[in-house]
Amino acid sequence: MGKPELKELRINRDWCKGCGICVHFCPKEVLDLDQEDKAVPVKPDQCICCMMCEMRCPDLAIDVILK
Repeated sequence: MGKPELKELRINRDWCKGCGICVHFCPKEVLDLDQEDKAVPVKPDQCICCMMCEMRCPDLAIDVILK
């Protein structure tokens, strides 16, 4: 079994309340908050699929989908 690869980083903007927890826990700074204080992937190519954003999101708004 090799290194996991990201297929899609899905963020449900209706559920995201913009707390920034996912931004804080991402070791590769893949996520940021946009003008509406919603999480967005700004560097998805840097994602190492650690799943920290998905696990830490209190709103269950993030899905890390692997290939």
